[in-house]
Amino acid sequence: MSSLKYLFSPKSIAVIGASRTPGKIGYEILENLKEYGFKGKLYPINPHATEVLGLKAYPSITEVPDEVDMAVIAIPAAAVPSVLEECGKKGVKVVVVISSGFKEVGNVELEEKIVEIARKYDMRLLGPNIFGIFYAGSYMNATFGPRNVVPGTIAFISQSGALGIALMGWTVLEGIGLSAIISVGNKADIDDADLIDFLGQDENTRVILIYMEGVKRAREFMNVARKVTTKKPIIVLKAGRSERGMRAVASHTGSLAGSDVIYNAAFKQCGVLRAMNVEEAFDWARAFASLPEPKGENVIIVTNGGGLGVMATDAAQDYGLKLLEPPKDLMDKFRRFMPPFGSPRNPVDLTGQATEREYHGAISAALGDNRVHSVIVLYCETAVADPIKVAEGILKAKQEASMEKPLVAAFIGGVNTARAIKFLNENGVPTYPTAERAVSSLAALYKWSSWRRRASQK
Repeated sequence: MSSLKYLFSPKSIAVIGASRTPGKIGYEILENLKEYGFKGKLYPINPHATEVLGLKAYPSITEVPDEVDMAVIAIPAAAVPSVLEECGKKGVKVVVVISSGFKEVGNVELEEKIVEIARKYDMRLLGPNIFGIFYAGSYMNATFGPRNVVPGTIAFISQSGALGIALMGWTVLEGIGLSAIISVGNKADIDDADLIDFLGQDENTRVILIYMEGVKRAREFMNVARKVTTKKPIIVLKAGRSERGMRAVASHTGSLAGSDVIYNAAFKQCGVLRAMNVEEAFDWARAFASLPEPKGENVIIVTNGGGLGVMATDAAQDYGLKLLEPPKDLMDKFRRFMPPFGSPRNPVDLTGQATEREYHGAISAALGDNRVHSVIVLYCETAVADPIKVAEGILKAKQEASMEKPLVAAFIGGVNTARAIKFLNENGVPTYPTAERAVSSLAALYKWSSWRRRASQK
């Protein structure tokens, strides 16, 4: 773990290739570091400037008067080896090589050369061909992606630069909180195994999400993943499932994608959850970031729409969730919060007449019963019930509950419903715009929890 501490919590950073021109990568990285609030020292390196963004600039890293823990390198690929030599002589602990033009374009020798130099000086190297690194714990946004990343507990590792930057922006829009974003690119030195080993011990991270095209050290990855998944979930979005996809991966980062069947088997062996698309991956991550582990298998669905309840019931069967057959005394409690034509069975149908009062009461009854282990709340927007008030009723029931249980929700409707979804997500209730996504996310939590129990018994 200690070998990567300077990557996540450096006390000083030099930006080699720092530019005075907005829009240039060296400008954007330095500005992001400064404006996001990095607390350590910043040293712009630019031989043609004495000052960049109000900071004293130096012509070379060797002329910086203080120690430098990390260097972010944003210069043409051909100049990287000589700069790495200077970093090594300066005693830099870790280098983040933004520059492209290495193995991904067939320039294998140049990539091998920079790894050789880094190893000679005992420096760790992230990249090349990356957009940088973000770590909320040290207020460090050393990327040329969006600046105002929402701090949270999801660590996101991306092998794709453009996709990674786009998803950074998407998480800001969706209010998804991140503990770290690490662009790994060609993975010349630091790779997934190194990163999940560190993040597995990181107190700021609850769940690790990886966009992966290929893995370099398969055995090490599996060994570390098997250890980490007994403490934290790892979700992998593995690209290159099809034959054409595998060829595209090879031309993108120079990685060998390998057989998809082998990846599937490897993930299962070490408890890694495989998501099939971006939406699913972040849906699951959002749930893991907020929810406690379930203490049993019994799930209750509470809804105001019979059709939506049926769809959730089908999805529960598809995803392997067990719906509780409510005992008579529990059904009697549910009946107090519905008209005579409602259904106290599971799904608990409060009917379209339900307001925040009925939702609060039914959810409180479910959360307060020790035979119920998880709750799925569904809401269809009606003229009777204000979605924001329903959301407030759900949150109140959760906050008042004496037992902590997984609670997910799905809200379907218009603009006010979208606001209610945002409100619940911001308050720790994972909420989705379809029932299937809510069910899938809860099922992922159960799948990981089941793996964790089995692994701890071995």
